[in-house]
This record gives sequence, C-alpha cells and structure tokens, in this order.
Amino acid sequence: MGSTSDKLSGAANKAAGNVRQAAGKATGSKEMQAKGKMQEMKGEAQQAKGKAKDAVKKVVDKA
Repeated sequence: MGSTSDKLSGAANKAAGNVRQAAGKATGSKEMQAKGKMQEMKGEAQQAKGKAKDAVKKVVDKA
C-alpha cells in the first residue's frame, strides 16, 4: 500500500471508529464503544504509517 492509501484508509477508519463510538454511547453499548475506539486507533496507526513512508521517500529522493 502506498503512503496516500495508508493515510486515506487511516482517515476512513478514524471516522468510522468515531461514529461507532458515538453509536455505542447513544445505545449504552460499552462493547460498541470499545470497538469504535480500537478502530479509531487503527486509523491513527495507518495514518502514521503513511506519514512515515512519506518521510522515508523524501530522504531517499534527496540522496
């Protein structure tokens, strides 16, 4: 996966996780809230991976 794909997937997972957490709060489902938080964290990790790939590419391109 490229850096852009990682960042886009990460943003989508973060958004979906936030929605899932809100739905869990609205329904009182602790399980749904926890799954939403996990999905949000997965999205943050994907975005960080994409940013890291960009940073490596910049270093390689300068060399």
